[in-house]
Amino acid sequence: MEDRNKRVIETQGIKSLGDWLAKVEAIGELKRITALVDPELEASTITYMHGKTVGGPTLLFENIKGHPGQRQLFNPFGSSLNRVAISIREEPGKDAIELTRILSHKMKNRIAPKKVDAKFAPVNQNIETGDQVDVTKFPAPKMWPLDGGKYIGTADAVITKDPTNDRINLGTFRQMIQGPKQVGFYASPGKDAVLDRERWWALGKPAPVAGVYGLDPLLFLCAATSFPKDVSEYEFAGGINGAPIEVFESDITGLLLPANAEIIIEGFSYPDKTASEGPFGEFTGYYGRPGGPTPYIEIKAIRYRNKPILTSALMSDGPSNECGLMWGMAKAAKVWTDLDALGVPGIKGVWSPPEGAGWGMTVVSIEQRYAGHAAQVGALAAQCMGGAYFSKYIVVVDDDVDPSNMQEVIWAMVTRSRPAQSIEILRETWSTYLDPSQNPPEIRPWGSKCIINACKEFKYIKVFSPRNLLKKEMYEQVCARWQELGFEGAPPKITTFEPFAGQHIG
Repeated sequence: MEDRNKRVIETQGIKSLGDWLAKVEAIGELKRITALVDPELEASTITYMHGKTVGGPTLLFENIKGHPGQRQLFNPFGSSLNRVAISIREEPGKDAIELTRILSHKMKNRIAPKKVDAKFAPVNQNIETGDQVDVTKFPAPKMWPLDGGKYIGTADAVITKDPTNDRINLGTFRQMIQGPKQVGFYASPGKDAVLDRERWWALGKPAPVAGVYGLDPLLFLCAATSFPKDVSEYEFAGGINGAPIEVFESDITGLLLPANAEIIIEGFSYPDKTASEGPFGEFTGYYGRPGGPTPYIEIKAIRYRNKPILTSALMSDGPSNECGLMWGMAKAAKVWTDLDALGVPGIKGVWSPPEGAGWGMTVVSIEQRYAGHAAQVGALAAQCMGGAYFSKYIVVVDDDVDPSNMQEVIWAMVTRSRPAQSIEILRETWSTYLDPSQNPPEIRPWGSKCIINACKEFKYIKVFSPRNLLKKEMYEQVCARWQELGFEGAPPKITTFEPFAGQHIG
């Protein structure tokens, strides 16, 4: 127990990307690439190929063509539960559902950010304004051959403020370089950043906005999660961190900016100032909208550390979508938190599989307690704040099914759902312009959701055909002999066993 507590303490006190990288390197999950690499297509190609290796390390490019003295981080999370654990200030070694449960619990805590003096903020080691502003100095990558340009904003946090109540919002959006003093400000309809800028414009004022391009992965995780629109992501990040996030107030935009970031740009967005943006290879594994006029940020200041690290995330298909695991866990944890807040009993686990781009599918495991319980959980998981955006398939399973194990989930769907009775469709729900399945493209903000009840029919749950399960004592006996029997590695983890002798059959 002493060793376990020591490791938990070691994941605390992370304030910056550098702190996070030190922890990740200590567990052997950081790969430093010192060979010269071109940010145009080459870095992303390396990352994509590397992403085909499940559990591969995060990649730190330290020799970037045309950008001496700068560094770039790809694949911050990848398929590594250990790196997600460190990001949410937990020890490595936990399984997916345990980590999701912990993250869900931490999301219930809120700690307001702590203001520090701007002159002591590490990100202010270099501040450039006026004619000095040139965002092209950073190694923004071109990810895919058909991308419309170089995208400096991918693993980022875009910061805006609601002018009606001063609530600070952090969101994750793609940002394409438009010129030395301009970056794109694309965001999907309904997102808080869009609502914030429209409120500023309605007042006849430009919208203040900042882009954070080198950041603690905890802030990236929170910026990419759908939290209530009236609470700042800084507060949820503080709750997960167990201590307030250090910020300073900008003398240019009035925004609260993370003091320990690597790179920050800030400026203003105007309703009548747009530029062509896109296309961009998206998290669905397809290109999003083909491109078109988009508001941009007119940069007034750039702040950065010495030898800054630009954080980047490659959007792609399948396992090479390096944000799939992080998005899936964050979404699942938020859905779990929302269901708890709504007073829904019996929730045993929630998961959003990375294979579904981290957003497209939600699986909830429940202990059925009353008629209609499974249907209620499905409907609420589909439309709560954490689950409403884009998610297409919501599957509810019994508590003997691990929601993170897609083999078990599919088995439950096939053996417990009845297509004519167990599937519900919700129409005109919140979707995204990035959904390639909906055409013509202008209909994409409105989608639909499929709710699949893959639980035993509650009316007959007591006489439902029993599972053929192992006897726990025999499982433990075989586990003890696993190496003796000639098998390598640890035995498979099994948690559901024969409940008792003489169970009903028929």
